[in-house]
Amino acid sequence: MHRDGTETDSAMNAILQTQSSCEVRLEALTFAQLDAVCAIENLAYSDPWSRANFGDSLRVGNCCRTLMAGSALLGYFVAMKGVEEVHLLNLTVAPAYQRQGWAALMLEALRLWSRAQGARWVWLEVRTSNARALAVYERHGFHRAGMRKGYYPALNGAREDAVLMSLPLDDALAAGGGAQ
Repeated sequence: MHRDGTETDSAMNAILQTQSSCEVRLEALTFAQLDAVCAIENLAYSDPWSRANFGDSLRVGNCCRTLMAGSALLGYFVAMKGVEEVHLLNLTVAPAYQRQGWAALMLEALRLWSRAQGARWVWLEVRTSNARALAVYERHGFHRAGMRKGYYPALNGAREDAVLMSLPLDDALAAGGGAQ
């Protein structure tokens, strides 16, 4: 297994081909794709990541992947490797492609990549108001582990809490029900 995730991407791409009639593939995000990614980000969120946020993630070597169908950008995710854990920083499906199962496929790709990195956990934060995302993460095995008060910017200078979620990646942790 290559630590850069290329073998994991190849395995995930084989799975994707069986679930779609068009060519669907997971690719490394490039600087050339940042305009397209930022366009989706601006459509999807009231407080989107900036081009600089994505550029910094690329420069520091975070796992930055796009989900492509032919030439269409369906979505992307950014994850940061830590010690025995991975932190999902951003997972977005383009609004035109939401509710079609693409988030679940990217979460599975993230899980495979994380295990290949030796991670025992995947962590993320999600807005308390984002019921749809909370449901997707819970269906994918994430457990609520706590709250981060005032974590996200909100309208008119307010702040919104985040639900901290974890996904155990090894069988012993999963049997214990997640984060303790």
